Amino acid sequence: MVRCWKHSEHHLDQTLGTDGDLVVPFQFRFPHKAFWPSLTAVLLLFILVFGLTGHFRKSQPTTQIVRFSSQDQTGIIVNQSAVVDWQNDTVTFYLESTPNQRSTVLYDIRQGLICYKPVHPKACFLQKMEESDYDKVRFFLHEPKQKVQYLIVNETLRQTEFLSVIGSSLVDMSTLEEPLQQLCQDRTVHWTQKTDGPGKQRLVYFCIDICFPSNICVSVCFYYLPE
Repeated sequence: MVRCWKHSEHHLDQTLGTDGDLVVPFQFRFPHKAFWPSLTAVLLLFILVFGLTGHFRKSQPTTQIVRFSSQDQTGIIVNQSAVVDWQNDTVTFYLESTPNQRSTVLYDIRQGLICYKPVHPKACFLQKMEESDYDKVRFFLHEPKQKVQYLIVNETLRQTEFLSVIGSSLVDMSTLEEPLQQLCQDRTVHWTQKTDGPGKQRLVYFCIDICFPSNICVSVCFYYLPE
């Protein structure tokens, strides 16, 4: 008996080769010659896009210098500058006291610390930031990367803060982050705390005057507690 059947439409274009293997027609073959050039072009396009994006990000400034001009209590114009570092979340104030001598005050927003580096003595002093301290640098936090290069701070409010220095409270430098380590690498570091004042029995050792864009000028005065 001879059995006959009819091929379906899906098998009309399939033929057998001389060795019995199934031969796929041309229209169903994968276009290898067109695939590799296309893949190469797509990869080059991705590399170009990511390269331009990385270059654009690197070209964006990560720091900015803002200069201040203010009057001290005697009416003398005092110039100071602040460096805003968005990468490390720090604002560093440089205070010119005498020619070639300046004190440095670093606000580390990420760590919540203030570091004072006076001209003398050869030491740094740490203080934990409070809400009022964040308010003083809010100008830099809420309006980042603005194009302000120079500010004139009018004398509207002048404050005095007292910090007591505990002589035996040395800070281990290895516990500090990079911005603070770099600032105080050649000095000892001490913890301080805010107080109402040294009292008549103790003398103020030194003071640092600093002004902020919010028209607030603060004299931060340090004195030592007994061991």
